[in-house]
Amino acid sequence: NILPHSCVCVCVCQNASYLQRPDPDLPICVERTVLVWLPLAFLWLCAPWGFTTLCKKPAKAQLSKLYICKQVVAGLLLLTAIAELALTLAEDYGPSSDSTAQKHPAALYTNPVLFAVSWVVVMLCQECVRRRPRSVDSGSLFVFWLLQVLCAVFQFQTLLRDALNKEEIDDLPRFCLFYISYGLQLIALVLSAIADVSPEVKIISQTVRKNPEAKATFLSRITFSWFNSMLIKGFKRPLVQEDMWDLNEKDSTQTICREFEDIMAKELKKAHSSLQKKQNKRKTKNDHQSGLAKGVSQDVLVMEEMGKKKEKKKKKKKDSESDYPNSWLVRTIAKTFKGVLLETALYKLIQDLLAFASPQFLKLMISFTQDKTSHAWTGYLYAVLLLVVAFLQSVILQQYSHRCLILGMKVHVALMAAVYKKVHLLKESTAGEIVNLISADAQRFNEVTNFLHLLWSYPLQIALAIAFLWIELGPSVLAGVLVMVLMVPINGWLATKSRGFQVENMKFKDTRMKIVNDILNGIKVLKYYAWESSFEAQVQEIREKELKVMRKFAYLSSVSTFIFSCAPAIVSLVTFAVFVSVSPDNILDAEKAFTSISLFNILRLPLAMLPELISIMVQTTVSKKRLKKFLSGDDLDTMAVTRDDSAAVSMTDGTYAWERDTEPVLKNVSLDIKPGRLVAVVGAVGSGKTSLISALLGELHSLRGRINIKGSVAYVPQQAWIQNTTLKDNILFGSNLDEEHYLSVVDACALGPDLDLLPGRDQTEIGEKGINLSGGQKQRVSLARAVYSSADVYLLDDPLSAVDSHVGKHLFERVIGPKGLLKDKTRILVTHGISFLPYVDEIIVLVNGVVFEVGSYDGLRASKGAFSEFLETYGKDKSNNSDYEQIDTLLEGLEPQADDSPEDIVSSTLKRENSLRHSQRVRVRKNSSVRFKKDSGDKKGQRLIEKEAMETGRVKFSVYLQYMRSMGWCFVTWSFLFYFIQNVAIIGQNLIGVFGALGLAQGFLVFFGTILIADGSISASRTLHTNLLSNILKAPMVFFDTTPSGRIVNRFAKDIFTVDEMIPMSFRSWILCILGVLGTLFVICLATPIFTAVVVPMAVVYYFVQRFYVPTSRQLRRLDSVSRSPIYSHFGETISGLSVIRAYGHQQRFLKQNEDTIDQNLKSVYPWFVSNRSALVLYIKLFFFFPTLFAVISRDSLNSGLVGLSISYALSVTQILNWLVRMTSELETNIVAMERVREYAEIKNEAPWITSNRPPDDWPTETYQIPSKSSLTNCLFRIIEASEGRILIDGIDISTLGLHDLRSRLAIIPQDPVLFSGTLRMNLDPFEKSSDEEIWTVLELAHLKDYVRGLPTGLQHEVSEGGENLSVGQRQLLCLARALLRKSRILILDEATAAVDLETDDLIQNTIRTEFSHCTVLTIAHRLNTILDSSRVMVLDFGKIVEFDSPSVLLNNKQRHFYAMAKDAGIRGGETSTAKNMST
Repeated sequence: NILPHSCVCVCVCQNASYLQRPDPDLPICVERTVLVWLPLAFLWLCAPWGFTTLCKKPAKAQLSKLYICKQVVAGLLLLTAIAELALTLAEDYGPSSDSTAQKHPAALYTNPVLFAVSWVVVMLCQECVRRRPRSVDSGSLFVFWLLQVLCAVFQFQTLLRDALNKEEIDDLPRFCLFYISYGLQLIALVLSAIADVSPEVKIISQTVRKNPEAKATFLSRITFSWFNSMLIKGFKRPLVQEDMWDLNEKDSTQTICREFEDIMAKELKKAHSSLQKKQNKRKTKNDHQSGLAKGVSQDVLVMEEMGKKKEKKKKKKKDSESDYPNSWLVRTIAKTFKGVLLETALYKLIQDLLAFASPQFLKLMISFTQDKTSHAWTGYLYAVLLLVVAFLQSVILQQYSHRCLILGMKVHVALMAAVYKKVHLLKESTAGEIVNLISADAQRFNEVTNFLHLLWSYPLQIALAIAFLWIELGPSVLAGVLVMVLMVPINGWLATKSRGFQVENMKFKDTRMKIVNDILNGIKVLKYYAWESSFEAQVQEIREKELKVMRKFAYLSSVSTFIFSCAPAIVSLVTFAVFVSVSPDNILDAEKAFTSISLFNILRLPLAMLPELISIMVQTTVSKKRLKKFLSGDDLDTMAVTRDDSAAVSMTDGTYAWERDTEPVLKNVSLDIKPGRLVAVVGAVGSGKTSLISALLGELHSLRGRINIKGSVAYVPQQAWIQNTTLKDNILFGSNLDEEHYLSVVDACALGPDLDLLPGRDQTEIGEKGINLSGGQKQRVSLARAVYSSADVYLLDDPLSAVDSHVGKHLFERVIGPKGLLKDKTRILVTHGISFLPYVDEIIVLVNGVVFEVGSYDGLRASKGAFSEFLETYGKDKSNNSDYEQIDTLLEGLEPQADDSPEDIVSSTLKRENSLRHSQRVRVRKNSSVRFKKDSGDKKGQRLIEKEAMETGRVKFSVYLQYMRSMGWCFVTWSFLFYFIQNVAIIGQNLIGVFGALGLAQGFLVFFGTILIADGSISASRTLHTNLLSNILKAPMVFFDTTPSGRIVNRFAKDIFTVDEMIPMSFRSWILCILGVLGTLFVICLATPIFTAVVVPMAVVYYFVQRFYVPTSRQLRRLDSVSRSPIYSHFGETISGLSVIRAYGHQQRFLKQNEDTIDQNLKSVYPWFVSNRSALVLYIKLFFFFPTLFAVISRDSLNSGLVGLSISYALSVTQILNWLVRMTSELETNIVAMERVREYAEIKNEAPWITSNRPPDDWPTETYQIPSKSSLTNCLFRIIEASEGRILIDGIDISTLGLHDLRSRLAIIPQDPVLFSGTLRMNLDPFEKSSDEEIWTVLELAHLKDYVRGLPTGLQHEVSEGGENLSVGQRQLLCLARALLRKSRILILDEATAAVDLETDDLIQNTIRTEFSHCTVLTIAHRLNTILDSSRVMVLDFGKIVEFDSPSVLLNNKQRHFYAMAKDAGIRGGETSTAKNMST
């Protein structure tokens, strides 16, 4: 058993004799050299990577029992190596050695030394693993032990076989040492497969829902078996969000974003400087050209006209490209994720190379079946090697795919977080655009990472396939290459056209989402005005344009698919034809044909996927441009407001505009406000009061001047911004709770009575945009937030206009005024309330953006200027101060009251709709109008907005049926038929060998099938979107009150995107996969009939195994959809409250909240990725193994051609089955979007818009009666349906009329002046029923004619989202113009003049008196002077009518409510007149 000296020579000679026999073996020298050195070489290559941790400071890691065992085993192995070396030395040079005898060969010296050194290396590696933080094992050590054990198996059986054959052991010491060593190596292999979990990881696992991946071993990680616990749980019951594991730290949003943002900042800086250089160069060039142009003759002018159009196009393109820095985004992504990119590239390379091993084994298999003399073990060896290669390929592919998906997720998260952060830095951004950036554009980057490596992998696969084909067919293969080259220009043209369509499509998507956002924000106004159908038509018009572009894109894709379906057939046909015709010696036998066909099959995927890849890259290029433009846009100037310790607030010579190139809204404004002063800002509508506050916040573009503010700022906007959280959290706004301070703030802001009314007191959840609070309550919560923040400077933008006069007085006295909580703070108060002006330190009068007068109240009155005249007209005399003081004593016993009924509009509606089962009616004492008792059943933290509903279990078959019904059965049937015949053509092509005709035929069939599916899916998209939109618009108001807009936006954005683009792709791929699998199994069964016996049981097992995996995958997809809605809601909420967030300096808190919201979503996204990487794929490999095995067993009865066909099809079936698993899972997870769209398309509607009972054309003509203020408007417009009693107008019960018939006959000027993005004209007359003359007339009556005439585009002036480019007062006047245009007989004024100054209010009141003199006017007002000419006044207190009479009668009763409120407003008994109005 001793190796001979001439080891290598003998090995070569012996090799044939060892293998050319029925029981083969390897030569001893190979076993003792190559098989020993191979694992050791692997260890030594990997070791240096691990040794890096030895150089670092050791972590405080305890010595675990497992670690000690591993080191003991390695130590024992070291001893066996030393023992073997000692034995050899003793035998050769020991005292008992024979000096004449032949010495042992070198291998017996080198191997023990190599082993001894290697075991020391192993011990060091195990120490490195122990020191590495949170490390549980070493993958390289596990692979080393596995290789070591496998390679030693040959020596193991050789020694055993020799001993059994000779019945004695030649070299007992070495025999014993080898088997001891082998046993220890087996133990080491087992130990290396066990996780050595450090105490640190154990503690983390116990305290949180730790991801078991952190404790997973190498073996568990490559097979994803660590995920089994979730699969089992998901199989037993539907998963819920609470079942999700916490994210690994490296996968959390914070970790991803930190790295991405650092690199992005550097790359953007570089890109900006290179852009600056380019612009400077261009400027220099243009200056030079303009200098030359001065001397050019007049003849040139003739040519100018011709060149104008071209120039415009070029200039437009150049401008758009040169406005923002280029080529930084891809670089940033590449640098941030370079580690994962390189790792995935390596996996892809190995997988591609392994793919080419299979055709070579196929070639050997065919030659084995042809050569009947070859030993049977050869066939079995090839079959096992094919299985091993396929298994390795599968494992590596799984790792590659998983890492690609994780990379995509990380890129998506980084971009979403970057967009959100950028939103905080921009002056304004539209919700529609932002939603598209995160739902479509960032999502595209997520998808493209799965295909990124294919950009180099496909060309590599094509090159390798051509190289192997060259070996098989020689230069003939060049003919096929030529065909492929000719396809490149066609491809280029298709890509360019596709890109154009994609850009167009994204623009339509943006516009559509903008209008949808507008609809959701102003849904109540749409219902009041009965304008739903107009806005529905607008959305549908844009949707039709979007679908038209989608159809063009789909047709282009079909052409692309046709070309590349024909490609493999044409390439193989041309190659074979040239091969046979070039020389009579070229014979196309089975071996050549099927090896070539399997290589052509490898070519098929790259060639078929290239158009798909190009299309995806094109779409991503469009998204890349949009993201680059947004992320590199100009930020707000953070230095616009300085923060030094001079004056409290100072502005020096300030000129400010909303945009860089627009007219300034503030001109040459200079202010100097001392600390602790209360300064009032007054002026007419549009005079620049809100602009002044915005300038102080740094929200305006500075053209000139400087602003300084000392200390922190608190801001109360004119329209309160309320978050969808509890009332308490809205007030605390991220600050720590100081109970005493909190209670004093709540009391001072008159919120005490409101808390008693709310079902959960301050723990009651407030709906989106504060829908379950009245306007006054919202404003007081907004004020309480500011007061609680304890800032140094308070900017108060007219907070008192939205509250009743007595509440306004209370707030002024207790909070803002000289004796209020803020008495020592600097306060700038924008106000229209004259009664507060005597108590302020200073008054600033603004006129058209210019400071007209500044001074104290008395000083300005004495100056007899504009302010003095204004006071004379609208103010009260100084003598009224005594009255004012009397009111103080009169109201001492009166608690501040909630300015709405105990049962809010929303609460009562919810109760009626049974949406909040736990709603409880607050009972009001009959004998008291002010005090009331708390309901003992109050529930803390009552939720208004319930968790989003989510389907569980399998997607109902009815959902699939509905999608196919939406497509049209004709499209579905014909497309399936075309695909079926195409599949038959492919089988025929391979069986009959008629490549050309059938290849072209299947290309045409795919083309027609794809076009039919495209038409069908566009039809489905149209139907589903129409149903969704139509039903959302017909949903009752309670639905919008209890559903965050993010959920609805999610349906219109992500879910409709999935219906438009993802489902058709999944549906088509699934049909092709199913037919492909059936066709392949048919061919294999035809070639090897014995396979039929296996295919049925395997198919059954396959079905059940798949059913085990799919429920988890499907439910995780649903959780992903549900947890994505809060991301959109949070984005929307942030955009609407940007100025407030920035004023308080809470950007970081909101960024953190956004990270947490995204993390919640990732908790379901990450496991979904893993659920697709199941062991099912490894099971699929058995499908492939059996035909190969049966081909070996029955090689005598099969011809080599059929064996080749069977195995080449078996090679492809694993790929198709793999794809089928993925497509089934993807189709089922994507169809969830269809299920979610259907859910909202089937919401219960409000009453019909039009019924058979139509009112007369001149209806209504008389007055009507109605009982209560809080529900007044909503009952009248049937936003809330009456639960008992009825409302009659002209004797007609309004509940019998269609909603549009009713609402279109009433006019309202609502409390919140809502405008929609679009033209001014569209905002007044969306149905375009009125002429321009009529519109100009109503604008004149609404005192807006001069303003609109002054706009460059007049009536076509574009109103921004929510009317942000108009002041609140101007928006209110536009609402008045709307009402005037309606010419209705009944007008409701709901706090219609709260946001306008007294002068404008007076003008509005005069307009209403004259223009609506023939109408019934119902006024809900806080300003009592506006309602004193009403016929009757209704006073409500906690839902009860406490007074109802003419104003003169009520004012004479000094003990009643109305008198007290009038005194607050400074109104005396003789100031009333009569008119035909009723007020509450």
